Amino acid sequence: MRVPLSWLREYVDVADSVTPDDVFAALVAVGFEEEELHGFGISGPVVVGQVLSFEEEPQSNGKTIRWCQVDVGEASASTGAATDPAHPGRDIRGIVCGAHNFAVGDKVVVTLPGAVLPGPFPIAARKTYGHVSDGMIASARELGLGDEHNGILSLAELGIDAPVGADAIALLGLDDVAVDINVTPDRGYAFSIRGVAREYAHATGASFRDPAERDFAELQPGTGFTAVVEDTAPIRGAVGATEFVTRVVRGVDPSRPTPPWMIARLTLAGMRSLGVLIDITNYVMLELGNPVHGYDLDKLDGGIVVRRATAGETMVTLDGQERTLSDEDLLITDGSGPIGLAGVMGGGTTEMSDTTRNVLIEAATFDPITIARSARRHKLPSEASKRFERGVDPLIPFAAARRVADLMVELAGGTLTEEGGALFAEVLIEGIDLPSGFVQGLIGVDYDDDEVTGALETIGAEVTAVDGGWNVIPPSWRPDLTDKWTLAEEVARIHGLDRIPSVLPTPPSGRGLTELQQGRRRVANALAAAGLVETPAFPFTTQEQNDLHGSASGESLPGVRLANPLDGQAPFLRRSLVPGLLQIAHRNIARGLVDLAIFETGVVFLPEPGVVYGTEDVPPLGVRPSDETLAALNASIPPQARHVAALFTGHVTSRQPGRAAEEYGLSEALDAVRVIADAAGVPIDVVQGSRAALHPGRTGVLQVRGAEVGYVGELHPQVAADADLPGRAVVLELDLDGVLAMAGERVVAASLSTYPAATQDVSLVVAAEVPAADVRAALSEGSGALLESLRLVDDYRGEGVPAGSKSLTFALRFRADDRTLTAGEATEAKLAGVAVATERFGAQIRD
Repeated sequence: MRVPLSWLREYVDVADSVTPDDVFAALVAVGFEEEELHGFGISGPVVVGQVLSFEEEPQSNGKTIRWCQVDVGEASASTGAATDPAHPGRDIRGIVCGAHNFAVGDKVVVTLPGAVLPGPFPIAARKTYGHVSDGMIASARELGLGDEHNGILSLAELGIDAPVGADAIALLGLDDVAVDINVTPDRGYAFSIRGVAREYAHATGASFRDPAERDFAELQPGTGFTAVVEDTAPIRGAVGATEFVTRVVRGVDPSRPTPPWMIARLTLAGMRSLGVLIDITNYVMLELGNPVHGYDLDKLDGGIVVRRATAGETMVTLDGQERTLSDEDLLITDGSGPIGLAGVMGGGTTEMSDTTRNVLIEAATFDPITIARSARRHKLPSEASKRFERGVDPLIPFAAARRVADLMVELAGGTLTEEGGALFAEVLIEGIDLPSGFVQGLIGVDYDDDEVTGALETIGAEVTAVDGGWNVIPPSWRPDLTDKWTLAEEVARIHGLDRIPSVLPTPPSGRGLTELQQGRRRVANALAAAGLVETPAFPFTTQEQNDLHGSASGESLPGVRLANPLDGQAPFLRRSLVPGLLQIAHRNIARGLVDLAIFETGVVFLPEPGVVYGTEDVPPLGVRPSDETLAALNASIPPQARHVAALFTGHVTSRQPGRAAEEYGLSEALDAVRVIADAAGVPIDVVQGSRAALHPGRTGVLQVRGAEVGYVGELHPQVAADADLPGRAVVLELDLDGVLAMAGERVVAASLSTYPAATQDVSLVVAAEVPAADVRAALSEGSGALLESLRLVDDYRGEGVPAGSKSLTFALRFRADDRTLTAGEATEAKLAGVAVATERFGAQIRD
């Protein structure tokens, strides 16, 4: 919210010595965030000048310029003005001007050498078109007062007759500045000068004058034009419009200029001047916080009806767009149909224009949820919707409508009639019980009772003493005050957040990360320490990707489709982490990062076949759902498991002198599996498998104690090509929570033996189709307790090995805890393992 300081001073006492930084500090003290300072960026001399004469001079480029003689005030030694016998004592400047919308005798705005205009654009005397132009006659755009650049700014068009030589910066309000603050969604009342002025008064103790405080008799709208509300399908039981005030002003002159002070304030507040009638409605919206709309009364067809749209109904809004409406949209209609999207934007058929002579003014209170949904549905955020969706003071529409009417009478020459009407609604604000001592206990500051009640009365609340505390009725403009906790926050805010002590809480013993959380952290840290980069991805994907990567066979599986996806092309929640890693890999490769080892730990969504998830019964905001409602909501959520996945592509080591580049392959993926297994404290076995998304024959199934927990393998070349990966890619994915759940008790590090190890190698010939992992398992089982490690070092198929067979070479290491093993003991243990392998797979020791 941009707040011009001159406007702020109208409703709260801000001393002349107060700087914008002081205003920022005061507003920050009551909970706002400082953004930036806005001004016109103009410095003088900028003065009122009068055109004495001009000569039109055609140029070779087809343009005709005017060589003007302009009186800019009394001459003095400091001005350096040339002596002109025809105008003794006057400072006459020769100025080149390309505009033609002025006449001799017109008073204009002249920027003299040394001035700086917005841009910045410094002004200096310079030679142009054969003359030395000693200044510039300015347009409204060049002064920052609007977008129009049809010609220079004539003061007569603004209704200004100032003496020649007067300071034009002060005359046009160009010396004003605006402080810009960030308003949080719960404090919609601060989207107005009224609200910010009240907060400045809270912060400084300055006297506040409420611009909406008027005799209620003055605010009565008269009769003859009462709107009708026909809301047959209110959202969550809230009628779309609870108040609707109309007033009629006749005989307005839309050609009258908007006063420069109003243009300056609107500009500083971030709004363009669009003509006096529209400027007045925007001005009042910024001033009081209640959006107001004006209709050309002569274009209305009958009375006004506020109703919900019918599905498929259309209307053209003020921006010229035809919009297809939803049955949730609230409309302002007359006999011709929709003339406004309530609380968001008016319609084009009844808008005020240069031909408007009679105006119907509308100020209303609309349901915030209805307005918020319509603005988002039509992607049409507006200054009006921004205020309505946060909650507008329900007592302000009468004052806002009268304020607009008064300004149209004053600035547009209209006449306020007795025509109008109002839909009244009783504003009932329930009191909140605030126990004595609650604020002190929650905030941690020893406020006395007078400080508590004083702070609440300062913000406009009615405080009544009751047994054990107070009953507090919040002010009508504070819908965010709903319970004793929000009241306590107000007390702390008004008396200063700096009074709250900084105390580190003492955590109760036994708290901290759960075993599962610690395990997840260990796995992530271990992968990062192993050289992989963690790359979280969005959990959204397509049905095709879910089917391909979410199942071994690529079959179609149930997925969770979002009702309002961020990306319409990826509306499903993921069943696998791999699609996200593929997208990240593609994005990095496209930017030149081609050697990747990345991983993610995240949630996947695994709906069960035949189960319907989700619910239409969404509980209202601000009210804690019942236990039954919470149970139903939890039951509507699909199972969510936390997985870990990794992807490798490119080169492990790049090409170097004397060494070829080495690509990522299955060995690096298997190393990552071992890293995960060590961090989780669970042995993970790899057995031959297959998956639709992986290369046949290069796929492994990951198991813990015979239970499948994931997979590892090389992506199928077609899948890699579809993901725009230029080379080989290897992936792995595990059910991380499932693996950690199998870890059981805390992992205890084994003690190191001080006795030496005995090493043995053995080469076994088995059928080619026998998995090496099964042979390894048989060797391990048969070798007994002395076996410390067992590793496959070679898989040979060729000369010396029978056709259809392969030779597997294993390196075995034996060690005893209490003695040094002999070679005979190691050999005996090895042969025991070979015997088991022979029994199961017909393994023979290769000669």
